[in-house]
Amino acid sequence: MLAILSAMREENTLLSASLKNVKTKNIGSRSYHCGELFGQEVVVVFSHWGKVAAASTVTVLITEFGASEIVFTGVAGAISEKLRIGDIVIGNRLYQHDMDVRPILPRHTIPLLNVDSMPSSAGRVHQLELAAKAFLANDLESMVDETYRRSLSLVDRQCLVGGIASGDQFISSSERVDDLRQRLPDVLCVEMEGGAVAQVCAEFDVPFSVVRTISDSADEAAAIDFPVFVERVASQYSLGIIKRFIESL
Repeated sequence: MLAILSAMREENTLLSASLKNVKTKNIGSRSYHCGELFGQEVVVVFSHWGKVAAASTVTVLITEFGASEIVFTGVAGAISEKLRIGDIVIGNRLYQHDMDVRPILPRHTIPLLNVDSMPSSAGRVHQLELAAKAFLANDLESMVDETYRRSLSLVDRQCLVGGIASGDQFISSSERVDDLRQRLPDVLCVEMEGGAVAQVCAEFDVPFSVVRTISDSADEAAAIDFPVFVERVASQYSLGIIKRFIESL
């Protein structure tokens, strides 16, 4: 079964509302919604914030619901200077930027797996990239209210494929952004869950993919940009991209 994991409550609410023939099961303070989404049998759930919460949720998806594939949606702060609010990043490799057990292992290395990053499903990366680009070209104007498109200048947005870094920290300073750029030069954006989901999926040999909408610049303005974007824009992005993705399967 395809599992759709959402990092934000607003995304999960909209996706869940789009399900048909819904059955909900509550496990470990989570509500797992099983049903049909755009013709595909799926289970939809809100991961909650942070690596532990995300790892717990995806473990249940795999062990209790038999999820054979994970697609993780959410928002992220831009690390690359190429990105603007409203752009989309498809992760081809996931890092945990706060993993550091030096001098036992090199920085960022995951002890159990002995790797510093985990690749996502290459085929799905391409499909999600096509879905995201189709959303931006054909659906953004109709799905996001003009007020927010204007206020956030959501015009000529792009989808990039690259690394995503995760950690249990909300990055909101230029100094932290510069540090991440130096340590992980191929990373495009930063968030709080994807690397943990990638680790669990690697341990269970379950393919995964991660799509992130850029909500802020991960600098001193991050806390100002974030709330309105998530409430009014990000949930529509997630729904539109997932719809295009499922229709391509």
